[in-house]
Amino acid sequence: MLPVLTPIADPGTHPAPFFKYQALDTKTVTLPKGHQLAPDKRALPCDLVFEQDSAVLLRDGAKIYTDVFRTPQDTKVPAIIHYGPYGKVRLVSSQIPVDPTMLTCPRGYAIVNTDARGSFHSEGNINWIGQQQAEDVYDLISWVVAQDWCNGSVTMAGNSQLSMTQTNHAARCPHPALKCIAPWEGAGDLYRETTVRGGMPWLADFNKLIVQGYVGFGKADNPNAAIATHPLFDKYWEDRCVPIDKIDIPLYALASYSTGLHTLGSVRIFREAMTERKWLRFHLTQEWHDLYSVAAQEDLQRFFDFYLKGISNGWETETPKVRLSLLSFSGSPAKPVENRPETSYPLARTQYTTLHLDARTKHLIPAIALVGNAGYDSESPTDTLDFAFNFEHYTELAGYSKVKLWIQCDSHSDMDVVVQLRKIDKNGDLLVNVNYPVPVPAAEVPAISPVLHYGPQGALRASHAGTLNLTRSTAMEPFYDHDKSTPILAGAIVPLEIGLWPWGAVFEAGEGIMLRISGHNMNTKELALLPDASPENHNKGRHIIHTGGEYDSHLCIPIV
Repeated sequence: MLPVLTPIADPGTHPAPFFKYQALDTKTVTLPKGHQLAPDKRALPCDLVFEQDSAVLLRDGAKIYTDVFRTPQDTKVPAIIHYGPYGKVRLVSSQIPVDPTMLTCPRGYAIVNTDARGSFHSEGNINWIGQQQAEDVYDLISWVVAQDWCNGSVTMAGNSQLSMTQTNHAARCPHPALKCIAPWEGAGDLYRETTVRGGMPWLADFNKLIVQGYVGFGKADNPNAAIATHPLFDKYWEDRCVPIDKIDIPLYALASYSTGLHTLGSVRIFREAMTERKWLRFHLTQEWHDLYSVAAQEDLQRFFDFYLKGISNGWETETPKVRLSLLSFSGSPAKPVENRPETSYPLARTQYTTLHLDARTKHLIPAIALVGNAGYDSESPTDTLDFAFNFEHYTELAGYSKVKLWIQCDSHSDMDVVVQLRKIDKNGDLLVNVNYPVPVPAAEVPAISPVLHYGPQGALRASHAGTLNLTRSTAMEPFYDHDKSTPILAGAIVPLEIGLWPWGAVFEAGEGIMLRISGHNMNTKELALLPDASPENHNKGRHIIHTGGEYDSHLCIPIV
C-alpha cells in the first residue's frame, strides 16, 4: 500500500542545532594514520582510503550515495554495509556499530555507510522497511560486490532502523552475496512494536521527532501520521511488518531490557528466523553503551570473520546459542547475571507461576482471592493501581509475563489499559536500573529511557480484544490481529489478556515485584527534549479491576 508521505527539511535549512550541512562532494582521498574527525574522536591507526559520496544507481533510476572506508592495500576485502536514514556523515548518529578505526584498518574490512533512499542527497522518498527498501538494498549490494576492492562477501550491521533494514532485506529478497546479518536491537512490526502497541497509539511525540529529524529533498513515509487513516492493522501495516520467518542466513541478534523500543523485536528476530544458524545475546546496559564497547566489537568481529573470511575460529561450535543477562537494579543487594550460556529462549526450564490479584489488600497472592474490586483514574497521567508480591527466596525471572484482568468502565465504550512490572525492595519501594555507569546516585539521573529502566510493559485497547488470534498466540504471548474494533458495553465486566515484553531480573529473598495498572504509558520518555508523558489514550472515567471468585484477575511470571 502507498506510503503516507510527509515533507522533510532539506539539508540546507534543517533547524536542528546539531546538524551540519555538507554539500555533495564526490571524491577519493587517503586519510593518514593519526587522522581525527574531531579532537575528541579516535585517531586512525593506519592510512585509510575514504571514498566520499559514491553514487549507486538503483533499478528505478534513483541514485543513492555512500561513503566507503577501506585500507589502501590491493587485497580484496569483505564489506560491512550500514543502510539508514540518519546520515552517513552526521556526527550525532549512534546507530552505526562498526567503527572504521576498529575493524577497517587492523582487521581488513571495508565499511560502506549509506544514505538510504530519500535521505540527504539520495534521491526519492524515505520509506520504512517494505519491498522497495529490500530491493534498494539488493541493488546496493550488487554495486558493492562489483567494486574492485570487494572479495564478493557482504554483511550488514546496525541497530534500530539499521537493524530493521537488515531483517527486511534478508526476509524479502536476500542477495546471494549477503553471507550473514547482525541486527542489533531492532523491531520488525511497526504496528504492534513501534507505533500502535496493543491497538493504542504509542510514543507519538518520539515518532514525530524521528520524522522531523529526517533530512532530504523529498518526503518521508510517516507511520505516526498513518494512524489517522489506518487505525487498524491493514495492508499499509502489513507492508511494514517484516516476515522474519523467511530469514535463512546466519544472524547474530542483540537485545537488552533497557530500551523501550526494541526488546520485543530483537527477541522475535532470534526466535522466528528460519535459519538454525542464529545467536542471541542479552546485555545489561543501554544499547549504545554496549554497541561501542571493545568486547562487543571483538565478538562481532568473530562472527564476521567466520562467515565473511572463512576463519575457523569456533564461532558455530563454541558460541552459546543464547547468552542471558539478568538485571539486579540499582541499590539492590542482588548480583546481576551476565552472559550465562543457555540453549534456547524462552528457557526450557521456566516454571510459569500464577499470582492472583487481591483488590482488598493490593497484593499478589498464590491462591485465588476473595471477591473484591479497586480502580484508578484512567484519564490521569500518573494514577496507577498497584499489587505487590515479595519472594521468600532468591529468585530469577527470565522471559515473558502475562496478565489477565477482569475490568469495567461505566462511562465509556472502550478502555486503553497498560500494565507494567516493577522490581521492589524488601520495604516495597520501587527500584530503578541505571543503564550504564554514571557519576551520580540513581536519584539524580534524568528520567529518560536510555538512562533509566523501570520494567517491562504491555498494552491493549479493549475494543481490540476480540481479535485475539488463538492460532498465533501461546500460553504466555497473546497475539492480536488488530484488524477490527468492537465497542465494549459500558458497565460490562470484560476479560483482557495482556502480554508483557520480555524481561530478566534477579531478586534476593525479601525483594519482589509490583504489578502496576493504568491508562497510560508508565515508562520514562525516550529523550530529554520531548515533553513530559501525557495519556496517549481515549479513556474516560475510572477503570475498575475485579478480583477473586469468577473474576480471577491474575499475573503469570517466568521463574527460572
